[in-house]
Amino acid sequence: MTTPTPQILPLGLDGILVRFADTLSDAANRAALAFRQELDDDRPKGVDETATSLTSVLVRFRPDQIRRAGLEDDLRHRLERQDWYQAPLPHGRTRWRIPAVFGGDHGPQLDEVADLVGVRPERAVEDLASAELRVLALGFAPGQPYLGFLDEAWNIPRQTEVTPEVPRGAVVVAVRQVIPFANAAPTGWRQIGRTAFRCYSRDGEPPIPLKAGDSVAFDPVPAKDFARLEQTGPLGGAARESIE
Repeated sequence: MTTPTPQILPLGLDGILVRFADTLSDAANRAALAFRQELDDDRPKGVDETATSLTSVLVRFRPDQIRRAGLEDDLRHRLERQDWYQAPLPHGRTRWRIPAVFGGDHGPQLDEVADLVGVRPERAVEDLASAELRVLALGFAPGQPYLGFLDEAWNIPRQTEVTPEVPRGAVVVAVRQVIPFANAAPTGWRQIGRTAFRCYSRDGEPPIPLKAGDSVAFDPVPAKDFARLEQTGPLGGAARESIE
Protein backbone atom coordinates (compact mmCIF):
# COMPACT_ATOMS: atom_id res chain seq x y z
CA MET A 1 0.00 0.00 0.00
CA THR A 2 1.34 3.42 -0.95
CA THR A 3 1.83 5.77 1.97
CA PRO A 4 -0.17 8.97 1.43
CA THR A 5 1.48 12.38 1.52
CA PRO A 6 0.25 14.88 4.14
CA GLN A 7 -1.50 17.93 2.73
CA ILE A 8 -1.57 21.46 4.12
CA LEU A 9 -4.88 23.09 3.20
CA PRO A 10 -6.47 26.49 3.97
CA LEU A 11 -9.58 26.45 6.12
CA GLY A 12 -11.25 29.84 6.47
CA LEU A 13 -9.51 33.06 7.41
CA ASP A 14 -7.79 31.70 10.52
CA GLY A 15 -7.49 27.96 9.95
CA ILE A 16 -5.17 25.43 8.36
CA LEU A 17 -5.99 21.75 7.90
CA VAL A 18 -3.19 19.19 7.93
CA ARG A 19 -4.70 16.15 6.22
CA PHE A 20 -2.94 12.79 6.43
CA ALA A 21 -5.34 10.86 4.19
CA ASP A 22 -8.66 11.15 2.38
CA THR A 23 -9.94 7.90 3.88
CA LEU A 24 -9.73 6.48 7.39
CA SER A 25 -6.93 4.07 8.24
CA ASP A 26 -5.07 3.13 11.39
CA ALA A 27 -1.87 4.79 10.13
CA ALA A 28 -3.57 8.05 9.13
CA ASN A 29 -5.38 8.31 12.46
CA ARG A 30 -2.18 7.64 14.39
CA ALA A 31 -0.43 10.31 12.35
CA ALA A 32 -3.13 12.88 13.12
CA LEU A 33 -3.05 12.12 16.85
CA ALA A 34 0.74 12.21 17.03
CA PHE A 35 1.07 15.40 14.99
CA ARG A 36 -1.44 17.22 17.15
CA GLN A 37 0.55 16.14 20.22
CA GLU A 38 3.65 17.61 18.59
CA LEU A 39 1.89 20.94 18.11
CA ASP A 40 0.50 20.98 21.65
CA ASP A 41 3.92 20.17 23.14
CA ASP A 42 5.67 22.85 21.09
CA ARG A 43 2.94 25.23 19.98
CA PRO A 44 3.90 27.76 17.30
CA LYS A 45 3.46 31.39 18.29
CA GLY A 46 0.04 32.68 17.29
CA VAL A 47 -1.69 29.26 17.29
CA ASP A 48 -4.85 29.39 19.40
CA GLU A 49 -6.23 25.88 19.09
CA THR A 50 -5.65 22.44 17.63
CA ALA A 51 -8.18 19.66 17.10
CA THR A 52 -8.22 16.30 15.36
CA SER A 53 -10.74 14.61 13.13
CA LEU A 54 -10.33 10.99 12.03
CA THR A 55 -7.40 11.74 9.71
CA SER A 56 -6.68 15.48 9.98
CA VAL A 57 -5.50 18.17 12.36
CA LEU A 58 -7.13 21.59 12.48
CA VAL A 59 -4.77 24.43 13.39
CA ARG A 60 -6.45 27.73 14.30
CA PHE A 61 -4.22 30.80 14.45
CA ARG A 62 -4.27 34.56 15.01
CA PRO A 63 -3.56 36.35 11.71
CA ASP A 64 -2.46 39.41 13.67
CA GLN A 65 0.31 37.36 15.34
CA ILE A 66 1.52 35.07 12.57
CA ARG A 67 1.22 35.11 8.81
CA ARG A 68 -0.39 32.11 7.15
CA ALA A 69 2.64 31.52 4.93
CA GLY A 70 4.96 31.49 7.93
CA LEU A 71 2.79 29.01 9.82
CA GLU A 72 2.51 26.78 6.77
CA ASP A 73 6.32 26.75 6.52
CA ASP A 74 6.53 25.77 10.19
CA LEU A 75 4.01 22.95 9.72
CA ARG A 76 5.78 21.71 6.60
CA HIS A 77 9.09 21.61 8.45
CA ARG A 78 7.52 19.59 11.29
CA LEU A 79 5.95 17.16 8.82
CA GLU A 80 9.35 16.53 7.25
CA ARG A 81 11.03 15.70 10.57
CA GLN A 82 9.74 12.15 10.73
CA ASP A 83 7.35 9.57 9.30
CA TRP A 84 4.20 10.53 11.19
CA TYR A 85 2.38 7.43 9.93
CA GLN A 86 4.76 5.37 12.08
CA ALA A 87 4.74 7.73 15.06
CA PRO A 88 3.77 6.44 18.52
CA LEU A 89 0.42 7.39 19.99
CA PRO A 90 0.30 10.50 22.20
CA HIS A 91 1.52 10.37 25.78
CA GLY A 92 -0.83 10.89 28.72
CA ARG A 93 -3.48 8.51 27.43
CA THR A 94 -6.02 6.64 29.59
CA ARG A 95 -7.24 3.05 29.35
CA TRP A 96 -11.00 2.78 30.04
CA ARG A 97 -13.17 -0.25 30.84
CA ILE A 98 -16.81 0.68 30.30
CA PRO A 99 -19.69 -1.59 31.44
CA ALA A 100 -22.43 -2.10 28.85
CA VAL A 101 -25.54 -4.24 28.42
CA PHE A 102 -25.77 -6.03 25.06
CA GLY A 103 -28.87 -7.40 23.34
CA GLY A 104 -32.48 -7.34 24.50
CA ASP A 105 -34.21 -4.00 24.89
CA HIS A 106 -30.83 -2.29 25.33
CA GLY A 107 -29.41 -3.74 22.11
CA PRO A 108 -32.33 -4.44 19.78
CA GLN A 109 -30.19 -4.99 16.67
CA LEU A 110 -27.59 -7.34 18.13
CA ASP A 111 -28.97 -10.38 16.30
CA GLU A 112 -29.00 -8.48 13.00
CA VAL A 113 -25.40 -7.33 13.48
CA ALA A 114 -24.25 -10.83 14.47
CA ASP A 115 -25.81 -12.18 11.28
CA LEU A 116 -23.99 -9.57 9.19
CA VAL A 117 -20.71 -10.39 10.93
CA GLY A 118 -21.33 -14.13 10.46
CA VAL A 119 -21.32 -15.24 14.11
CA ARG A 120 -23.80 -16.03 16.84
CA PRO A 121 -24.92 -13.10 19.03
CA GLU A 122 -23.01 -14.46 22.03
CA ARG A 123 -19.82 -14.61 19.96
CA ALA A 124 -20.41 -11.08 18.66
CA VAL A 125 -20.51 -9.80 22.25
CA GLU A 126 -17.35 -11.76 23.08
CA ASP A 127 -15.57 -10.31 20.04
CA LEU A 128 -16.56 -6.79 20.99
CA ALA A 129 -15.58 -7.26 24.63
CA SER A 130 -12.14 -8.62 23.70
CA ALA A 131 -11.34 -5.69 21.41
CA GLU A 132 -9.15 -2.91 22.79
CA LEU A 133 -10.46 0.06 20.87
CA ARG A 134 -8.96 3.51 20.40
CA VAL A 135 -10.75 6.84 20.53
CA LEU A 136 -10.13 7.83 16.91
CA ALA A 137 -11.82 11.22 17.23
CA LEU A 138 -14.57 13.09 19.07
CA GLY A 139 -17.43 14.53 17.07
CA PHE A 140 -21.11 14.74 16.05
CA ALA A 141 -22.02 15.71 19.65
CA PRO A 142 -19.88 17.04 22.52
CA GLY A 143 -17.60 14.28 23.76
CA GLN A 144 -19.01 11.59 21.48
CA PRO A 145 -16.22 9.16 20.51
CA TYR A 146 -15.62 7.20 17.34
CA LEU A 147 -13.93 3.99 18.53
CA GLY A 148 -11.93 1.65 16.28
CA PHE A 149 -10.91 -0.68 14.95
CA LEU A 150 -12.89 -3.91 15.11
CA ASP A 151 -11.85 -6.91 12.99
CA GLU A 152 -12.49 -6.81 9.27
CA ALA A 153 -15.59 -9.00 9.67
CA TRP A 154 -17.17 -6.01 11.43
CA ASN A 155 -16.84 -3.83 8.34
CA ILE A 156 -20.62 -3.80 8.05
CA PRO A 157 -22.46 -1.01 6.22
CA ARG A 158 -24.64 1.63 7.74
CA GLN A 159 -28.39 1.08 7.54
CA THR A 160 -30.25 2.24 4.47
CA GLU A 161 -32.88 3.78 6.79
CA VAL A 162 -32.21 6.10 9.71
CA THR A 163 -33.33 5.07 13.18
CA PRO A 164 -35.34 8.12 14.37
CA GLU A 165 -33.74 8.08 17.81
CA VAL A 166 -31.47 5.98 20.00
CA PRO A 167 -31.08 6.85 23.70
CA ARG A 168 -28.10 8.38 25.40
CA GLY A 169 -25.57 5.65 25.98
CA ALA A 170 -26.70 3.56 23.00
CA VAL A 171 -23.78 1.48 21.70
CA VAL A 172 -23.94 1.43 17.91
CA VAL A 173 -21.69 -0.16 15.28
CA ALA A 174 -20.77 0.17 11.60
CA VAL A 175 -17.67 0.15 9.37
CA ARG A 176 -15.42 -1.49 12.03
CA GLN A 177 -16.23 1.28 14.52
CA VAL A 178 -18.24 1.61 17.73
CA ILE A 179 -19.95 4.71 19.11
CA PRO A 180 -21.50 5.14 22.57
CA PHE A 181 -23.98 7.97 22.01
CA ALA A 182 -23.49 11.13 24.07
CA ASN A 183 -27.16 12.13 23.73
CA ALA A 184 -30.38 10.77 22.30
CA ALA A 185 -30.21 11.26 18.53
CA PRO A 186 -31.06 9.71 15.17
CA THR A 187 -28.51 7.36 13.62
CA GLY A 188 -27.85 5.20 10.62
CA TRP A 189 -25.78 2.79 12.72
CA ARG A 190 -27.17 -0.33 14.42
CA GLN A 191 -27.74 -0.42 18.17
CA ILE A 192 -26.35 -3.53 19.87
CA GLY A 193 -26.11 -2.33 23.48
CA ARG A 194 -26.27 0.51 25.94
CA THR A 195 -24.00 1.94 28.60
CA ALA A 196 -24.60 4.26 31.56
CA PHE A 197 -21.26 5.96 30.79
CA ARG A 198 -21.78 9.62 29.88
CA CYS A 199 -19.52 10.88 27.12
CA TYR A 200 -20.50 14.38 28.17
CA SER A 201 -21.70 15.56 31.57
CA ARG A 202 -21.99 19.24 32.44
CA ASP A 203 -21.20 18.45 36.06
CA GLY A 204 -18.45 15.95 35.33
CA GLU A 205 -14.78 16.50 36.15
CA PRO A 206 -13.89 16.93 33.37
CA PRO A 207 -17.18 17.32 31.45
CA ILE A 208 -15.72 15.28 28.56
CA PRO A 209 -13.85 12.31 30.07
CA LEU A 210 -12.55 10.67 26.88
CA LYS A 211 -9.89 12.17 24.67
CA ALA A 212 -8.62 11.19 21.25
CA GLY A 213 -6.02 8.43 21.58
CA ASP A 214 -7.50 6.88 24.74
CA SER A 215 -8.00 3.11 24.86
CA VAL A 216 -11.50 1.70 25.48
CA ALA A 217 -12.78 -1.81 26.20
CA PHE A 218 -16.37 -2.79 26.97
CA ASP A 219 -17.32 -5.05 29.88
CA PRO A 220 -20.62 -6.91 29.26
CA VAL A 221 -22.97 -6.75 32.26
CA PRO A 222 -26.48 -8.15 32.88
CA ALA A 223 -29.46 -5.98 31.99
CA LYS A 224 -30.51 -5.93 35.66
CA ASP A 225 -27.34 -3.93 36.48
CA PHE A 226 -28.11 -1.03 34.14
CA ALA A 227 -30.30 0.95 36.56
CA ARG A 228 -27.69 0.58 39.31
CA LEU A 229 -24.90 1.78 37.02
CA GLU A 230 -26.94 4.83 36.11
CA GLN A 231 -26.89 5.80 39.78
CA THR A 232 -23.10 5.57 40.14
CA GLY A 233 -22.42 8.95 38.52
CA PRO A 234 -21.47 10.13 35.04
CA LEU A 235 -18.86 7.41 34.49
CA GLY A 236 -21.52 4.72 34.85
CA GLY A 237 -19.23 2.29 36.63
CA ALA A 238 -16.33 2.73 34.21
CA ALA A 239 -12.79 2.07 35.42
CA ARG A 240 -9.75 3.97 34.19
CA GLU A 241 -6.00 3.81 34.47
CA SER A 242 -3.16 5.86 33.05
CA ILE A 243 -1.32 4.23 30.16
CA GLU A 244 1.75 6.49 30.17
